Amino acid sequence: MPYHSYGRGDSTDIISVIAYLRTIPAIENNVPASKADFPVNLIMRTFPKKAGLMTKPDTTNQVAYGKYLVTIAACQDCHTQVDDKGAFIAGTEMAGGRKFPMPGGDIRSANLTSDNATGIGTWTEESFVNRFTKFRNPAEAHRSVGNKDFNSIMPWTMYAGMKDGDLKAIFAYLKTVKPINNQVEKFSPR
Repeated sequence: MPYHSYGRGDSTDIISVIAYLRTIPAIENNVPASKADFPVNLIMRTFPKKAGLMTKPDTTNQVAYGKYLVTIAACQDCHTQVDDKGAFIAGTEMAGGRKFPMPGGDIRSANLTSDNATGIGTWTEESFVNRFTKFRNPAEAHRSVGNKDFNSIMPWTMYAGMKDGDLKAIFAYLKTVKPINNQVEKFSPR
């Protein structure tokens, strides 16, 4: 749960999410309390930190608004490589390649920098938006994965519900991200 990114949203957006969640009918579910062993139980107390709220930029400033959306969506959490302790590796910001071990193989995130050879530098706004909006079609959103295909960890169907203008703003921002040449092997079977 990327609470650190969610905690950087505009207070009105956070209040809107809370208001929405309160409209969802309650489900009785008795989940046992979690219990962390020593020393993790002590270390966990150091994790919470105060929210660093931002003011949502005017949506007409596509780059600033796109950066806001990328920040609160925690895109960097998946599209930046991490070391064995989970810390971001400097110089890999948004360049993809973060490994996600899955049954049958490892999946890696895509390079979202503006690099022409390995990122989205040659993409058009239309191709970027279409990459998301194609999942608005139920047949595409719920297609079977073939024997030679692999699942994606990207929550395409959730982001497909975004407004086209929001997706365009994200694209406008990503085009300003420093290009990093990083050829990503999306899937390596075991």
